Amino acid sequence: MEGKPNQGALLNLSAVRETGVNLNRPECVLATAAGDLYVSDKAGGIRHIQPNGDARLIGAQPGLIPNGFALLRDGSFAVANLADDGGVWRVRRDGSAEPYIMEIDGVRLPGVNFVWLDERERLWICVSTVRKGDHQFRRDIADGFIAVHDGHGTRVVAQDVHWTNECRADPAGTHLYVNETFGRRLLRFRIGANGQLGERAVVTEFGKGTYPDGMAIDEEGHIWVVSVVSNRVIRVSPKGEQQLVLEDGDPAHIERLETEYLANRLSRPMVYDNHSKRLQNITSLAFGGPGRKTAYMGCINGASLAVFDSPVAGLKPVHWNW
Repeated sequence: MEGKPNQGALLNLSAVRETGVNLNRPECVLATAAGDLYVSDKAGGIRHIQPNGDARLIGAQPGLIPNGFALLRDGSFAVANLADDGGVWRVRRDGSAEPYIMEIDGVRLPGVNFVWLDERERLWICVSTVRKGDHQFRRDIADGFIAVHDGHGTRVVAQDVHWTNECRADPAGTHLYVNETFGRRLLRFRIGANGQLGERAVVTEFGKGTYPDGMAIDEEGHIWVVSVVSNRVIRVSPKGEQQLVLEDGDPAHIERLETEYLANRLSRPMVYDNHSKRLQNITSLAFGGPGRKTAYMGCINGASLAVFDSPVAGLKPVHWNW
């Protein structure tokens, strides 16, 4: 059943500030306890923004289009590659990069959208679709999948997901939340002892203009869902109740895209075409700063990160003290 966001605690856009400069398609962002920010960079690496504001690019690998990425214990990064070569790459602090996970059971991985490291240091891999071009943004196609990589290898653990995007586990580590961007749903899977996924459930469905992309979990177990196109941040309870936290969209643009979406004519240029006052097509959210109450938002059109203060602390990620 489609949920309708409660707008009682809507944040004013004047409360949003910016950090970082000259970023290049900073779609995903990670924060650490030391105050470091790491941002994906279209130049083929990870941009490290230090607490004093200085920034440097780690890696500049041709053929690598970083999207989601995970900070690993040794300081290197596992990077989802959106380019045609696909797969997951390893980018090291010295800037070197090499293929890391390129196939599963002999089948080559296509472009990978997202990777996430859980508390057991398993790497979750999200592939949105095996299709290319504009045929992938359809309501009637669900060919995305989820894989897990651990000490036993890499294996597919869920299929038939409707444009798989970001994922996170709940605070107890018993369930995995996954966004279906063009299915406009938030899913939840029970995590088995060996990393298998079962008991798929729809937590909530989103309405007009909401295309769930990135997510983060707070310490109360609520899911912060970021919508591309409409620049919305929606806090979803484990029961599926929606609270609209932030919005910066153009109603006419949202209406146009809704028509194209319902007719299965939605295209990449339409999704990337931003119409807003402040936000530049936000796509992800990471909690950082003192008490993990600073929300940093990645985007696909801007050259900086939008930032706001959260009343609730984010759940501590596994890499927080690395």
